[in-house]
Amino acid sequence: MKKGIHPENYRLVVMKDMSTGYSILTKSTAASKENVKWEDGNEYPLIKMEISSDSHPFYTGKMKLVDTAGRIDKFKNKYAKFAK
Repeated sequence: MKKGIHPENYRLVVMKDMSTGYSILTKSTAASKENVKWEDGNEYPLIKMEISSDSHPFYTGKMKLVDTAGRIDKFKNKYAKFAK
């Protein structure tokens, strides 16, 4: 690897899949404003994700519908240009 191109500020963070509730403790440089208490009793920064290996169809082998925006909101946004 080339020297000097990778960040040096890695720290332990908890990444949480918001669609399934799955959490994992890993290292990251991503910024976070929230903290969460982990299983070991320590607090770590919390990074929320929409999709992880716990919810992605490639890893699960089945389709899961992850609906972050409501169906009504999607409909209104899609047809808002036709409203007079």
